[in-house]
Amino acid sequence: MTDIITEQATAAASGAAATEQFRTKQRTGTAEADTKRVDTLVSELLAAAHDIIRRRKVTYAEYDALKSWLIQVGQDGEWPLFLDVWIEHVVEEVSNENREGSKGTIEGPYYVPDSPLLSPEATLPMRDAEEGTPLLFQGQVTSVDGTPLAGAKVEIWHADADGLYSRFAPNLPEWNLRGTVIADGQGNFRIRTVEPAPYQIPTDGSCGRLIAAAGWHAWRPAHLHLKVSAPGHQLITTQLYFRGGEHVEDDIASAVKPELVLDPAPAADGTGNEVTYDFVLDKA
Repeated sequence: MTDIITEQATAAASGAAATEQFRTKQRTGTAEADTKRVDTLVSELLAAAHDIIRRRKVTYAEYDALKSWLIQVGQDGEWPLFLDVWIEHVVEEVSNENREGSKGTIEGPYYVPDSPLLSPEATLPMRDAEEGTPLLFQGQVTSVDGTPLAGAKVEIWHADADGLYSRFAPNLPEWNLRGTVIADGQGNFRIRTVEPAPYQIPTDGSCGRLIAAAGWHAWRPAHLHLKVSAPGHQLITTQLYFRGGEHVEDDIASAVKPELVLDPAPAADGTGNEVTYDFVLDKA
C-alpha cells in the first residue's frame, strides 16, 4: 500500500494543489503593492541576474535551457514549491529579525487554514492504524513578559510516515494529521500525534530536474509545522525538528535553526515519546 500511495503522489498533483491553495490565500488577502517598492525590488533582482550573466559568461544554450525550465515550472504548478524551498527562508529571516519571542521559520507550501478545532488535550485526526511512533507534544503559550495566554491557538500539521501531507496526496483523509488546538486558561496544550518521517520534495517535476542537474539532494528532515497565535500578539509560524534525525544538518530548504530542534524522551506512560516545547509570542 505504501508504494502505491507514494507512486500516485506526483509532483504535478501536489504542485497543482499547492498553487490553488496559494491562489485562495491571495484572494482573501488585502495587501497592495507599492509602486516604488516594486520598482526597487524588481530592478535590483534583474540587476543581480544581469551581473551573474556577465560574470559567468552565460551562453545562449544555457539561457534557452533556463527559459525552458522556467516555463515548465509554471506548467507543473511548482512555483510555490520552488519559492518555499529556496527563497522563503530568507524572507522569514528578514521579516522576523526583531522578534523577542519564539523563533519562526518557513511555512512551506502545504498549510491549509481552518483545520478542525480541538480541545487543550487532543489527539490529531488520524487513521485507525496510523503508522509512526506515538508522540505527545505539549507546552505552554505565553507573552514575552511571561503572562500565560489563555485560549491561544496552536495550529499543527505534518507529514505521515510516508512523508505525505493530507490535501496534497491521494488516499489520505481530508484532515489527516492536521488540527487547531485551543490552549487552556493557562495557555497549556497537550497534543497526541505520531512522529513524521523525513521526506523528499517532489522530484518528478521541474524542481526535481533542477536538483538532479545541480547534484543536490531533495530531502527535508522530519518536522512538525505550527502556527501559534493569540489576540494582541504576533502570530508565529515555525517548524520543529528532531535531534539526530536525518537531514537536520543539511535541510534542502535551509529552514532548521538550533532553537527549533526537539529532544523527545520516552513517554511516561511507556507509549512512544514525549516532548515539551513552549511558545513565547511578541505583542502586536
